[in-house]
Amino acid sequence: MFIGHFGVGFGAKPIAPNVSLGTLFLAAQLLDLLWPTLLLLGIERVQIVPGATAVTPLLFEHYPISHSLLAVAGWAALAGCVYLLLQRDRMAALVLAALVISHWGLDAIVHQPDLPLYPGSATLVGMNAWSSLPATLAIEVSLFALGVWLYARATTAVDARGRWGLWLLVVFLLAIYAGNLFGAPPPKTEFIAWVGQLQWLLVLWGYWLDRHRRAVKTGMEPRINANEFG
Repeated sequence: MFIGHFGVGFGAKPIAPNVSLGTLFLAAQLLDLLWPTLLLLGIERVQIVPGATAVTPLLFEHYPISHSLLAVAGWAALAGCVYLLLQRDRMAALVLAALVISHWGLDAIVHQPDLPLYPGSATLVGMNAWSSLPATLAIEVSLFALGVWLYARATTAVDARGRWGLWLLVVFLLAIYAGNLFGAPPPKTEFIAWVGQLQWLLVLWGYWLDRHRRAVKTGMEPRINANEFG
C-alpha cells in the first residue's frame, strides 16, 4: 500500500479543513516514515524475495514497533496529543489519530499475514490482496482517485502554483507507484531504507501545496463543536 495511504490523507481535507495537507500526509504515512529508520538501525527486518507476491518482492519479517496494532495505537495517540497541545483543535487531533490507525487497517487488507497485534504476538494479520495485481490496483487506485477528488473539491488554488502543483504531485505519486509495481526489485534492504526516507519530501510537498490553496466549504465539515468535548 502506497498511494492508497496518500489518498486517505488527501481525502481527510474536507473533514479537517484547517489542517495542512502536509500534516495529513504525515499522519497517514507515519508508520512508513518510521519504518525506514528502524530498518537502518537493524531494529526491524525485511527480506527481498523476487516473486514473493504478485505486487511486491518484500517479505516483512519483523516490524513490531512501526506496524504492530498496539504500537500503532500508541503512535496514533501520540500524534493526536501532540497536535492537540500545539493547536488546541480536538476534532482535528481525532482525525489525525484516525489517519495513523487507518494505515494499519489498509495494510491489513493488502499484506500477507505479517502484521502483529502487539510486539511478540503469535497472531499475524493480513488478507493478502497482494496475491492479485488487479485487486491491488483496484483498491489503491480507487482510494487514491477518491482522495484526490475530495481534496480538489475541498480546496481551490490561490495561484498557478496551487493549480499545477496539485496535479504535478498526483502524477509524481502515480509515477513512483508504477515504478514500485513494475520496476526491478531493490538491490538490498539498505537501499529500501534510504529511499524510504525520501517520503519526507512528499510531506514537505503537501505543506507547500496547501500554502497555495485554500479550503472552501463543501458541506462535509464536521458540525461538532469542539467545546462539546468538555
